[in-house]
Amino acid sequence: MTTLSPENSVSARQSASFILVKRRPPIDKTEWDSFFDENGHLAKSRDFICVNILERGLHPFVRTEAWKFLTGYFSWQSSQDERLTVDSMRRKNYKALCQMYEKIQPLLENLHRNFIETRNNIKYQQGFHEMVMLFQLMVEHDHETFWLFQFFLQKTEHSCVLNIGVGKNLDMLSTLITFLDPVFAEHLKGKGAGAVQSLFPWFCLCFQRAFKSFDDVWRLWEVLLTGKPCRNFQVLVAYSMLQMVREQVLQESMGGDDILLACNKLIDLDADELISAACMVYAELIQKDVPQTLKDFFL
Repeated sequence: MTTLSPENSVSARQSASFILVKRRPPIDKTEWDSFFDENGHLAKSRDFICVNILERGLHPFVRTEAWKFLTGYFSWQSSQDERLTVDSMRRKNYKALCQMYEKIQPLLENLHRNFIETRNNIKYQQGFHEMVMLFQLMVEHDHETFWLFQFFLQKTEHSCVLNIGVGKNLDMLSTLITFLDPVFAEHLKGKGAGAVQSLFPWFCLCFQRAFKSFDDVWRLWEVLLTGKPCRNFQVLVAYSMLQMVREQVLQESMGGDDILLACNKLIDLDADELISAACMVYAELIQKDVPQTLKDFFL
């Protein structure tokens, strides 16, 4: 067992308390522009910007540009001229990919009988279309939607096709429940392994269906992209949501299907409140002797 450093404990307490007072206004265009010098180089530290995004969020007029840095579409070290070059390159690469696909699609359809069905499953069965829609609403051009969505999936360590990232998240959620809430963990164990595993839509769709507005979805997603207050923050978010139905689950001795039904009723949530709750879980976590598996996953 290992204990986290005092520095991390202070940082976590600060992160956990940021919404306990009235949240400062989100970062607007004027403030965002002040983060860069006349050549477009970053004048503030990346850490400074990410902490402010965690605590305050982004104004809608800033979100498109900021997300290009958060996802890795643009390098934090780039100048304005370099970013223009990168955007042009990404546009050309996207066009080349589209042209290549148009050429090989007839061949794939002839060689593989299930190609069309498989393609449709990848786009719809896993919920990709719902997530892509939010990127289409955020940016103007198709090449921006394509690259931002791809980089977003990589950054948040989700894999909606292979379920590699989703499965890992579910396993760590179970480990976290066992560590922080043994009573609840024992109940879930008695109901079978499927109780937690059935929550995979939360991770596949990155909690998109839990919020009352698109702004709330974007608010959570941009926090996940900052890596603040820790890595794999999405699991702490899921734990916080599960705690919302904990008492009902225990009182009614719910099993897997009923737990899933109760969790599916968690809609119209407020992103700030959920982020705050998850930060509080992180603060609680690092005050304890943390198993190495959790330390490796979150830090």
